[in-house]
Amino acid sequence: MIKITATARFYCLLSVGWAMGASLAVAQPTPTPGTPISLNDLSAFKPATANWRIVGSVRADLNKPNTLITGKGTDVLANIPQSNTPPSEKDAQKYNLFTNLQHGDIDLELDYMIAAKSNSGVYLQGRYEVQLFDSWDVRSPRAIDNGSIYERWDPKRPEGQNGYEGHPARQNASRAPGLWQHLKISFQAPRFNANGQKTENARMIRVELNGVVIHEDVELTGPTRAAAFDDEKPLGPIMLQGDHGAVAFRDIRYVAYDKPRPELVNLKYSVYKGKFEKEPEYDRTAPESEGPTQVLSASVTRIPNEFLIRYTGTLRVSEPGEYRLNLGASGGGGMLKINNQTILGPGRSNGRGQATLPKGDLPFELLYSKFVDWARPALGLAIAGPGIREFVISDANGGTGEEVDPIIVDAPTNTILRSFMDMPGEKNTQGRTLRVVHAVSVGSPDGVHYTYDLDKGALIQVWRGSFLDATPMWHDRGDGSSRPMGMVQRMGAPVLFLAKLASPQANWTADTTGSGYRPKGYVLDNEDRPTFRYQSYGASVDDKIRVLSEGKGIQREVTLTNPAGDLYARLISGTSISPIENGMYLVDGQQYVRLDDLNGAKPTVRDANGRQELIVPVKGKVVYSILF
Repeated sequence: MIKITATARFYCLLSVGWAMGASLAVAQPTPTPGTPISLNDLSAFKPATANWRIVGSVRADLNKPNTLITGKGTDVLANIPQSNTPPSEKDAQKYNLFTNLQHGDIDLELDYMIAAKSNSGVYLQGRYEVQLFDSWDVRSPRAIDNGSIYERWDPKRPEGQNGYEGHPARQNASRAPGLWQHLKISFQAPRFNANGQKTENARMIRVELNGVVIHEDVELTGPTRAAAFDDEKPLGPIMLQGDHGAVAFRDIRYVAYDKPRPELVNLKYSVYKGKFEKEPEYDRTAPESEGPTQVLSASVTRIPNEFLIRYTGTLRVSEPGEYRLNLGASGGGGMLKINNQTILGPGRSNGRGQATLPKGDLPFELLYSKFVDWARPALGLAIAGPGIREFVISDANGGTGEEVDPIIVDAPTNTILRSFMDMPGEKNTQGRTLRVVHAVSVGSPDGVHYTYDLDKGALIQVWRGSFLDATPMWHDRGDGSSRPMGMVQRMGAPVLFLAKLASPQANWTADTTGSGYRPKGYVLDNEDRPTFRYQSYGASVDDKIRVLSEGKGIQREVTLTNPAGDLYARLISGTSISPIENGMYLVDGQQYVRLDDLNGAKPTVRDANGRQELIVPVKGKVVYSILF
């Protein structure tokens, strides 16, 4: 990984070698929507104490610790503590909730909401905890913080050393209390032999919090602290911790991996020397070498370039159903046939395909033609199927090819980087992902960052965690774009912040036509924080965005000189904007908007094109905060 600091990024010359890999994305499974756990009632769980209930809605008050406010209905599981005093460690287990489901290898995906200052956890097999915690104001996570894998505990160790083997989240990807957060866990259960002896430790293969990878391939030597069981087993329930604080869950889904993997048997290879851009006539072409083998690999030949390897054999399938296959053939092309069906290729260097496979021994054929002289030979094949997590069925070292060393921009001080910025989920007029071409990203040592669109005077995204991945911009020739690395809150397609409206219900200005919009760049304060300047509708505008204390969000102060009449500011848009306590608004359950100083103006929530917008008439100054 290459890290670019605030000072060095403007002056370094990057010499990054061209890399061409087999592009085989395996060993990094991400949960997919699977079997839902019903939240119509508590029947999916073991008998529960009164702190657990099914509700229809839930929200939190930022100023009331350990408190959730619920409404009647179904589809949300809430833990509402019956006392503000946590139970003793001896009594704690009875307040936890266990699924009837007993699982081994599993992908688990859910939404959760944590109350202010609250604490909970998700235990895989009732033994291995991913921590849920109000870590809103944390910059560098510890093992007790949100998304971390909690530590193990040994009371016999010396005082102060009882906790061990905790794994902090890579970065703080948390949302504010009272906002819905999304957790994905790919878990591998411990392995045991026929005598019940453990042969392999459990693993958190991958954990994502709010779209950010915070753990990869973490080995778990035993149960974490406060587990329901001290031993380890092939199966166990999901446990939701209920003895510490208020928390709610919804949309709990899982994919269980409990079926036997397909096997390659009777595998043979033949190597043909030469440049093959199409399949040869085998009865007329003598192989350079041939023989039996145990594994698919490019290393069966030492020819560096211009060769073809043909593998034939049998794929033994125990579980019939739909299978997904991922082929990587670096520096050339490949073709895959199973059961006399062409699944991938011919001639593709990498790709994914799928096939419905019956149970039994199926004919298998794979071709790898290497003809690009500057690429390293690499061949990889991965398979996933019903009840089978994607796994590498080839040489594990042969499928990745060359990898690009990421170019990461940190923000140890206030940092500014101009680049293109893509907006996932937003489309341009050609139906492609919208790209903001005059984007300015501003990083903060507090771990809260934002991107500003100079073409619209618009705040387009804010995020918490690490700053920018500049690999797409600076690797090789680059495409000019960078990517935020933390938990991102996007503001939708950028529009002008200011518009002149005949009434509060008039359509918002679609572009800059008639607005007199002219960007004037930005000026830096003594801490290198920018204030953006532009002209719009005859007014001179200063747009100052600053990080709130403890990194809880950003505050935006927009000041106008000589504002025109009937001028409005569009503060936020969303599917749902609801007023809550303390002059705040909740937007889509994903962010809060706090109105700090509107200079006496009254805000309006209005419907617009199937969405809602929060707008306010401008009287010289607008100050508001986004907490997320």
